[in-house]
Amino acid sequence: MTEHTANLGKEGRVLIPAAIRQELGLRVGEPLSISVVDGELRIVSRAVALRRMQQRLAHLRDPEDPAVDELLRERHEAASRE
Repeated sequence: MTEHTANLGKEGRVLIPAAIRQELGLRVGEPLSISVVDGELRIVSRAVALRRMQQRLAHLRDPEDPAVDELLRERHEAASRE
């Protein structure tokens, strides 16, 4: 893990270093999910946040119900368009 330094700028803005943006595959204009966990600021792409939530809820999915798969597919497509 490489550690980078950034400064808090006007209006609370933080510039994410290019190396980190590249490592995470972040693109200009991409929506991000920001949270505080155990006193740390966490920033992830919405796509990653969505995948994590799907993994957490996977045990609730009924493999016999194709409507669930269809809904998940539609939501995934909608999220990728955002």
